[in-house]
Amino acid sequence: MNYRQEIMDFEPYNEQERTDKARMLEYIDVVQDILIRDSTAAHFTASAWIVNEDYTKTVMVYHNIYDSWAWTGGHVDGDSNFLRVALKEAEEETGLKDLTPVSEEIYGLEILEVPAHMKNGQHIRPHLHLNVTYLLQASESGALTIKPDENSAVAWMALAEAVAKTSESEMKPIYQKLNDKLPKNGQS
Repeated sequence: MNYRQEIMDFEPYNEQERTDKARMLEYIDVVQDILIRDSTAAHFTASAWIVNEDYTKTVMVYHNIYDSWAWTGGHVDGDSNFLRVALKEAEEETGLKDLTPVSEEIYGLEILEVPAHMKNGQHIRPHLHLNVTYLLQASESGALTIKPDENSAVAWMALAEAVAKTSESEMKPIYQKLNDKLPKNGQS
């Protein structure tokens, strides 16, 4: 299945996801090279909301650029298999080796505004991340390791703590939405 079809098939949870889904489909139809970051107006990213076995905690990383606790994820860099990207980024950023998708279907959609910033000595213009989120699961007993070029800490947190600890105010409703969508007591 192609990524456009996956987004088409996604059932939005709330108004934010309904609006962002419609906008993403529009971007796919008009923006060339939307899968690579050279597309400076908007491009795709894939993220993971990583939970423990009983859906009571999530893994957060302390992101160096944003100076905040955050989920894992990154640019798709031409890979149209967004789940593969989310899994790769989650493993690289947390060190967890036992990550498994709760489902292969998209868990959340978000269009995120990225402010201008410096990365590796280069100025990055403001742009949009067309983000596709997947729900992954891992054991709390797995070893966590930082990825020094991207984060300076990795930790399991209670769901509410993860929302509270992010210093990016625009991400609080996104993380809360991801928590609210979780199966209760592991039941879907």
